Amino acid sequence: MPELPEVETVRLGLHRGVAGRTVGQVTVTHPRAVRRHEAGGDDFAARLTGRTVLAARRRGKYLWLPLDSGDALTGHLGMSGQLLVVPGDSPLQKHLHVRLRFADGGRELRFVDQRTFGGLLVVPGGEPVPPLIAHIARDPLDPEFDDDAFVARLRTRRTGIKRALLDQTLVSGLGNIYADETLWRARLHGERPTDRLSRPAARRLLAHARDVLSAAVEQGGTSFDALYVSAEGVSGLFEQSLNAYGREGEPCNRCGAPIRRESFMNRSSFSCPRCQPRPRAV
Repeated sequence: MPELPEVETVRLGLHRGVAGRTVGQVTVTHPRAVRRHEAGGDDFAARLTGRTVLAARRRGKYLWLPLDSGDALTGHLGMSGQLLVVPGDSPLQKHLHVRLRFADGGRELRFVDQRTFGGLLVVPGGEPVPPLIAHIARDPLDPEFDDDAFVARLRTRRTGIKRALLDQTLVSGLGNIYADETLWRARLHGERPTDRLSRPAARRLLAHARDVLSAAVEQGGTSFDALYVSAEGVSGLFEQSLNAYGREGEPCNRCGAPIRRESFMNRSSFSCPRCQPRPRAV
């Protein structure tokens, strides 16, 4: 599942490619791509046609394009969704499900989704945040992120740190990859209880999360899967900078101990057994 750096990379490409342009024609070729738009594909197309895209926005892993009508085109990439800005004469992709052509005849926006877990819909209220995603917390790179509130809420939780970092109502944008990388930098095991974190430790954790996310954005995110690409179709390079995630058995870049993999919420967690010891039972 794409996390904040991957989605932010897509957002930047969308802003460069479609902001300020007017939609001329919309084609929906797979109903699952607009299944969350309850009025159906024809209404989806009608609410976009003739509208001007004002910008490209993101909250956590969710993207939206505010329109001059006051609506917003929103989307979630799911496991394999791609929003691509490509020349209009480019070959049609095998899994192309939604196609937006613009009145200026330039590059077009295509939604391609091999596994059809992602989707698009048009909702009212594009600014500042569509109501559909208003419950999603701000992410650590958001200029309005409240550090004090995050630290206070984190320390009142009675759960493990990693579960807290994955809670999108507490902090958004951190998925499995970047939670593991943040915890490695903070020298904390994911099962460390949040209510046993000191305020300084919680602030250091947040600072490490920002550093990890910022570095990943600079490198275009992590592309374990060839389907994770920018709006221009370019893969991210942060995989080469990972210290924990996906490195089972490889030496820790800090102490040399073999990175371990542990089962976690039907997925895997990666950490250093020496730098990130499991918490002692109370």
